[in-house]
Amino acid sequence: MLKSPLSPSSTELVLGILDLVLNGGSPLDRAYSRHFSGLKLASEEQARIATVTGDLLRRLNLYCYLADVEPGRIEREGSRLINAWHLFHGLPTPKLQYSLAVDESGFNERLSHAKTQSALWDGCPDWLDKLGERELGDAWAAERAALKAAPKRYLRTNLLKCDRDALASRLAGEGVSTEPVAGVDSALEVTSDSALFRTQSFADGWFEQQDAGSQKVAAALDVKPGMRVIDACAGAGGKTLHLAAMMAGKGRLLAMDVEQWKLDNLKERARRAAAHNVETRLIAGSKTIKRLKLSADRVLLDVPCSGLGVLKRNPDAKWRDTEERLPVLMELQAHILGSYSRMVKVGGMLVYATCSIMPCENRGQVDAFLAANPNFRLLDDENITPANSGFDGFYLARLERIAE
Repeated sequence: MLKSPLSPSSTELVLGILDLVLNGGSPLDRAYSRHFSGLKLASEEQARIATVTGDLLRRLNLYCYLADVEPGRIEREGSRLINAWHLFHGLPTPKLQYSLAVDESGFNERLSHAKTQSALWDGCPDWLDKLGERELGDAWAAERAALKAAPKRYLRTNLLKCDRDALASRLAGEGVSTEPVAGVDSALEVTSDSALFRTQSFADGWFEQQDAGSQKVAAALDVKPGMRVIDACAGAGGKTLHLAAMMAGKGRLLAMDVEQWKLDNLKERARRAAAHNVETRLIAGSKTIKRLKLSADRVLLDVPCSGLGVLKRNPDAKWRDTEERLPVLMELQAHILGSYSRMVKVGGMLVYATCSIMPCENRGQVDAFLAANPNFRLLDDENITPANSGFDGFYLARLERIAE
C-alpha cells in the first residue's frame, strides 16, 4: 500500500477513472487506458494510481460507507471518498484545493460497525454475497475474503524463446525481481514494483503477463508438437500463446473468436512470441464450427463467464450488471459447449474452462452437458480458488470424446 498521500493531480486521475467505470460503464482496463493515454507519468506514479483505484473498487461499498458517500455521487463528492481512504490507511489526506472533509467521529463509529459486518468489510455487494453463499456454502466466507486482496503479478515464460531460469536471470539484470511458482512450471511471481512492459525481455517476447492459475488451464490440455489444436474462444490470446509454446511451434493451432479485433491483436502478440503455428479464424456463424467437425486432437473452450474468480484483478465487475447477465452467460456457455464440442475427434480431448468459482457456471454446466452427450466422458476437473491457491479463480474440466 502507499507510504505517502496521493498528489492532487493523481487524486484527480483516480476520481476520473472511478467515474468512468461506475457512471460511464467503462471496463477498468479501458478507463486506465483512456486516462493514462498521452500523459507522461512515471511508472511509479502510475502504479500508485492503480493501487488506490484497485483497492477502492475491491471494497467500494466499505469505503463509500466510511466516507458517507453514495457511489453515484463520486463525481461531486469523490474528494471525501479519497480522504476516507487515506484516513483508513493511516495516511495524511491529499492537499487538494477543494476538498470535502471527513467527520472523524462519524468515521470511527462507522469503522467500528463495519468490522462487525463481514460482507461489508470484504467489499462484497449483497447480490454477490447471496450468490456465493448459495453456490459455495461454508467455503464462501474464505473466498470472499481472498477476493478483496490485491492481485499478485505473475509471468508466463515463453518456452519458444527461453526457459524459466534464463528468464529470471535476464529480468534480474533489468531490475525485476522474481520467484518461481510451485506447481506451475512456466510461472514466475514478480516480487518488485518494476515496469515490466518497458523491459527488453518483454520487447523480445520472452514472457507474457498471465496469472499462474490461468497458466494451469492451457497446461491441462496436454498438447504435443504436431497435434491439431483449436482454441475456440481465444479472446486476447494468452492461452493460445501458451499452447503454441507447449507445442514447440509444431502442428496446427487454430485460434478462433467472434470478434475480429481480438484476433488481429493476437496476430501481433504471436509475432512477438515467435508462435508461428498460430492461425486465426473468425467465427462468422455455425457453419464455421460445422466445417471443423471431428477434426481436432484438442479443443479449449475458455467460455465467456461472470469473471467472479478474477475480482481481485477486475473488481469493477462487482459494481456493474453481472447479476442480471449471469443467466444470459450461462445460456451462452451451454450453447458453446454443446456446439463447439463437435470439433473434437474420437479419442480427442476437450477442456471446458471459466474464470469463475461458481459451480453453476462450472461443474453444473459440465454435468448437464454429459447427461445430454454420452459420447463424452469426464476425465477430471479442478477448481482453482483464490482462498486455496492465492491465484485468481478458475475452473477446468477435461472431457474425452469416446464415440461420434
